[in-house]
Amino acid sequence: MRAIVFVICAVGTALAACSTDENDSSSAAGGSAGAAGAAGSPTAGAGGTNAGGTSTGGMGGGSNTGGTSTGGTGGGSNTGGASTGGMGGGSNTGGASTGGMGGGSNTGGTGGGSTASTCEPMPPPTGATTLVTPAMTGQLQSLIFNASPHETFVFASGTYALEGAYLWVRAPGVTLRSESGNPEDVVLDGGYQSSEIVTIAASDVTIAELSIRRAFTHPIHVTGSDTGPTVNTRIYRVFITDPREQAIKINPSSNPVHFADDGEIACSRIVMTDAGRGHVSDCYTGGVDAHQARGWLLRDNEIEGFWCESGLAEHAIHFWRGCRDTMVERNVLVDNARGVGLGMATSGSARTYPDNPCPAAGGAYVDHYGGIVRNNFIVGKRPELFSSQDGFDTGIGLWSACNAVAVHNTIVATNSLFSAIEWRFSTSTGIRILNNLATHALRERDGASAESQGNIDNAALSQFEDVAAANLHLKAGSSAIDHGVSVGPGLCAEDIDGDLRDATPDVGADERLP
Repeated sequence: MRAIVFVICAVGTALAACSTDENDSSSAAGGSAGAAGAAGSPTAGAGGTNAGGTSTGGMGGGSNTGGTSTGGTGGGSNTGGASTGGMGGGSNTGGASTGGMGGGSNTGGTGGGSTASTCEPMPPPTGATTLVTPAMTGQLQSLIFNASPHETFVFASGTYALEGAYLWVRAPGVTLRSESGNPEDVVLDGGYQSSEIVTIAASDVTIAELSIRRAFTHPIHVTGSDTGPTVNTRIYRVFITDPREQAIKINPSSNPVHFADDGEIACSRIVMTDAGRGHVSDCYTGGVDAHQARGWLLRDNEIEGFWCESGLAEHAIHFWRGCRDTMVERNVLVDNARGVGLGMATSGSARTYPDNPCPAAGGAYVDHYGGIVRNNFIVGKRPELFSSQDGFDTGIGLWSACNAVAVHNTIVATNSLFSAIEWRFSTSTGIRILNNLATHALRERDGASAESQGNIDNAALSQFEDVAAANLHLKAGSSAIDHGVSVGPGLCAEDIDGDLRDATPDVGADERLP
């Protein structure tokens, strides 16, 4: 079983203002959608998302039934092959830092088999390489905007105070990475002046082994370009701290529409600190937010602290507006108002697919197609989270989600939690909820239906090794041991640590070894 160790450090903040991204409606009435930026231009609006009307009613969980959202499109995304990665370190304030980024095994595509992987440092760069130093910060925007295809920018250690500059990647195959391989050695600091810090509008781009903090909107934004889709994005061993909006935004270009598909976010740490939380406007923030994206893999990450004293923050990981085939595995999500969300809205602008992946919906609106959420630790433990206006809302939410699977996850709260897992709305069909371990209720809501087997709710906190450190491995004697059901070959053969499950699997993300 892998050890879970992180470093705690404080991060400073500066003054921030309002955002222009589309407002992802929550349980409170959503605000107006922001104006779109031109995805193919370095002068795109902050966020560059496609605006689409006003959000009405609230989709966030809690006991609210929520209205429908009519917000515009977003979406698209990129991938980046199977990555290896693992993060020690990172920054956090306010409460114990937790996590576990290293080790584990990677399980191929959606529903696929298992491929062993670790969170190892990147191999040395090859091909055309440009070394940049903090003294060259004023040249960075131009250097990267005019990069050659497949050029690698190697950042010497230090802090790069961008002072309003941002890095627009428009050439395919470009890599931004630290020279040392230690993510904490290189800091791209937006100082809440740079709108986005890194914008990816080209395929086969890698961002690796560096830190990004204090973006006015998104530290990383992946979008389709004016000329075609963006695919094979890889975000690997990256530390992101205190985004004013969503830390990683994924959406298509607006005119013409080109999607951002098949991307990977791996072995990274995304944190909202107490200092950063004070710069968020109207609680419009979250971890990873994707619209109309297909085929993304999110594995072996830690995401922590996305909640607000007033208002309901976005999920730590959220894919909606017609996203498809999202894989979310082996992540440690700590003290977020909402953990993982596949889908949310019941109407609006969503991506559709010519192969009709959800015939059971009968042509009705579907917000997410397919997708697997497996082997994740999701925990709420900080008193300030529970005393906030909306508290800990849900661990996993499947809303207007067709054929989604939540299997072998562990969801723990030390205080009240509205739902550990919930599936909601009538187009949530073909859902499977299997072998999940939770301290609170699993809920079926508003006409949704699901196959539910092998789950344990109302589990005692005493079953887990160290909840305060987000170590949700099972103690000896836990009632979850050997009480799971068979979920079939290829779906979830290994646990959060890469240990093989036996013929009588344990319930939850951990398979306790003899």
